[in-house]
Amino acid sequence: MRTIFLLTALSILGISVSAQSTHKLTAGKINEYGLIYSLPMTVLDITIEAEYTVKRPGEFFKYAKKYLDIDNPVTKTEECWVMKSVTVTPEGVADPDEQYLMQFKAGSTPFLIVNDENLPLAINTEDIPQPEIQAIPSAVTAGVTPLETDAARQVVNEEMLQSQSTAKRAELAAAQIYALRQSRTDIITGQADQMPPDGQAMKLILDNITAQEAALTAMFVGTEQHSTAVKTIRYTPGEPIKDEVIARLSVTDGIVDADDLSGDPIYLTIGVLSRGELPVNEKGLTKQFPKGGVAYRIPGKAEVAISHNGNKLLENSFDIAQYGVVFGIDPGIFSDKKAPCYMIFNPVTGAVKEMGPLR
Repeated sequence: MRTIFLLTALSILGISVSAQSTHKLTAGKINEYGLIYSLPMTVLDITIEAEYTVKRPGEFFKYAKKYLDIDNPVTKTEECWVMKSVTVTPEGVADPDEQYLMQFKAGSTPFLIVNDENLPLAINTEDIPQPEIQAIPSAVTAGVTPLETDAARQVVNEEMLQSQSTAKRAELAAAQIYALRQSRTDIITGQADQMPPDGQAMKLILDNITAQEAALTAMFVGTEQHSTAVKTIRYTPGEPIKDEVIARLSVTDGIVDADDLSGDPIYLTIGVLSRGELPVNEKGLTKQFPKGGVAYRIPGKAEVAISHNGNKLLENSFDIAQYGVVFGIDPGIFSDKKAPCYMIFNPVTGAVKEMGPLR
């Protein structure tokens, strides 16, 4: 039992979908003191983040060594995608094969808190701990290069525009760089012919000098831009798997589908570390499911690994509902008039997270 599909909304929001609204269901005469709910199956939201780098040469890259003593300017346009990070977030979704009726005694008033998928969150308490929201990367667009700023337009003077010689324009650009550096030094040391009237004016002037110098320098060394793309894949664990391709990374197209052979595969491996077992009594015999019991999961545990090009990007263990078993709790403890109990579920696995007498 496994399913893969993309969650594009997660990439936009950059958050886990754990936070949902809740609903209070009360057992009463109208529903014959029965509440219907579903136990969860655990899915894995696998968020892949890739970085895109674009390098472009400047107009005067051939003169970078001569005028600025720079040995390694960008000499040709280069574009490349590389893997940046992988995040795995377990979530609980309703298991269509695990629906149950929570049946209470007539005349009692216990209540059940469920989420939007009708998964149980708590019985007899609304004091439910907020789930931890795991930080998920979001896509980042590339910033502007020094050559795309207003300062870049300011530094191209009339003499540079009129010159037909690339060598001459490079010489003029280099001369401007050294003139800007001298102007900065004169202002900082207080030796400028016209000093800024106050600190704020000085900052504005120095910032403009820095931007102009960066633009002129980029004409020699080139520019480099970085952006990121994010794709989230929802995977439903079933039988253990080894090196299943869940996506690929293309050096030209970024994150692509698993069947797109233009990219190198991103592998997912899931191994079962332990399976949930039914509880036993003091004689070592398996306990029987209580009559009309409140069903919950005893989950198993899986080891999850993700790799790409021989590099292990992630290795972690997670509780998985479907690697466990379903057992039940006597519903009478929740409707006891003298000492009713409460219970808090784990919405990802359906396990009992906390239980005790109402305070």
